[in-house]
Amino acid sequence: MSIEPRRWDVIVVGAGVFGAWTAWHLQQRGQRVLLLDAHGPAHARASSGGESRMTRGSYGADEIYTRMAHDSLAQWKWLSERSGLPIFHELGVLFFFGQREKYVDDTLRVHAKLKLPTRVMERRELKERYPQAVWEDVALGIFEPEFGALMARRAVQTLVRELRANGGDYEAAEVAPPVFGAAAPGEVRTTGGNQFLGERFVFACGPWLPKLFPAELGGRIFPTRQEVFFFAPPAGGDAFSPNKLPGWADFNAGDIYYGFPDLEARGFKIAHDKHGPAIDPDRGDRIASAEGLADVRGYLARRFPALADAPCVESRVCQYENSANGDLLIDRHPSAQNVWLVGAGSGHGFKHGPEVGRMAADLVLSGSAATEPRFSLATKAQQQNRSVH
Repeated sequence: MSIEPRRWDVIVVGAGVFGAWTAWHLQQRGQRVLLLDAHGPAHARASSGGESRMTRGSYGADEIYTRMAHDSLAQWKWLSERSGLPIFHELGVLFFFGQREKYVDDTLRVHAKLKLPTRVMERRELKERYPQAVWEDVALGIFEPEFGALMARRAVQTLVRELRANGGDYEAAEVAPPVFGAAAPGEVRTTGGNQFLGERFVFACGPWLPKLFPAELGGRIFPTRQEVFFFAPPAGGDAFSPNKLPGWADFNAGDIYYGFPDLEARGFKIAHDKHGPAIDPDRGDRIASAEGLADVRGYLARRFPALADAPCVESRVCQYENSANGDLLIDRHPSAQNVWLVGAGSGHGFKHGPEVGRMAADLVLSGSAATEPRFSLATKAQQQNRSVH
């Protein structure tokens, strides 16, 4: 007696934040879902790996991202309640500026439209509330009390655990680059020759998308190397604790530095949000550079002088997978009608994970291409010109 091979309604390839939330939303709508990943949920080489991510609603005139970040908060809070340790830390986020510029006014207009409890802090108030920092070159800050920090690896791994507990399936498998013929594909194959059968497929593979789809995405998604550093705050004090300092970002005329207070006693986090050199997610090393360390130490000396000589207690190299201008990708494959492509987090996508998953699930179940033109494959150019901050 032959046994009919198992077939899933949807197979999601990539167990990062986009893939995991897409699988979750599909499973919640009654789909039989299989989630695949070569190295494990939020593994060390994934863009969704690592310690923490910022969730904020300051996006200038880009209302779509403010709305997605805010709409994702309820889902992050739900997931945080399901975890044994917190996933969302409601620290508040302070975005500050050297002058009142269009980005500030656009952000405040969008926040007023969405009724977010954002408020402006002038330099005098910044000095009084946050004496840890030097504010002489800062004109004002935008404080967002509802936002804060997301614990990245913990979040994705918790969500995959919830998926499995609710009947979804997960397998460790490295998927081979697919070859699509005239007919809609009915399977994905692993590099070892195994096959998984499905009706529909979502590829949410972060920096591996160009490798799986070189013709469609090889020149449209750019994986870059990004360095993050943690510094030890002074012993015995709490000036750099979450009780005294929110998440922060220095707009710096678009050349952004950002970080967190000493969250979960891991150290004061700082990173330069500037696209680094190209990286191969399979072969690139994860050793931080002396140049990157010197860069953030120079910033600390200017902005947080008490940490200028603090020991660096941890460093991490992750990657962005950037689209040309920073917009996300959520669209159907141009020739395979039952395949969708989700990615291009571009260094700011993690916070939007729940809404990306919901939007992707909507497309898969309706059989549609992208409903948001900015997220379409057609808009993904081959020349980098970042405009989303």
